[in-house]
Amino acid sequence: MTDSQQFNDVLVIAEAGVNHNGDLETAKKLVEVAAKAGADYVKFQTFSAETLATAEATQAEYQRRSNPVGAVNQLEMLRKLELSNEEHVELIGHSEKNGIRFLSTGFDVGSLDLLFSLGVRLFKIPSGELTNYPYLIHVASLQCPVILLSLIHI
Repeated sequence: MTDSQQFNDVLVIAEAGVNHNGDLETAKKLVEVAAKAGADYVKFQTFSAETLATAEATQAEYQRRSNPVGAVNQLEMLRKLELSNEEHVELIGHSEKNGIRFLSTGFDVGSLDLLFSLGVRLFKIPSGELTNYPYLIHVASLQCPVILLSLIHI
């Protein structure tokens, strides 16, 4: 996407999230499936486990039930799902090779900076950060297009 491109067309974003379960080869397969399906972007999640959770933070019930990485708390689970800087670089290259654009939701300022340094120029705001003023100011300072979704439950 160029800086001058407008968002007048529908963009299809394949949500890969953390469904790779911390495995780079699975993440690459998610890229390939998204590309074959015709998506414009494949979106992952970028975060620093230590920034988001502590060892005292327990998992939600649904996380304990599914628990594909065998974690005992939030911090351990997030550590196992976290992608390294090198894995991000590899996934971006793999996305380009497969003709699909890479996107990742950065959950903290450091992750936003990493993505920006890797050439990501579109940012999706995590719903949990919609009221995080310092985070939003940092995203705005990057001067890139933003995807912001807000669901209202009535």
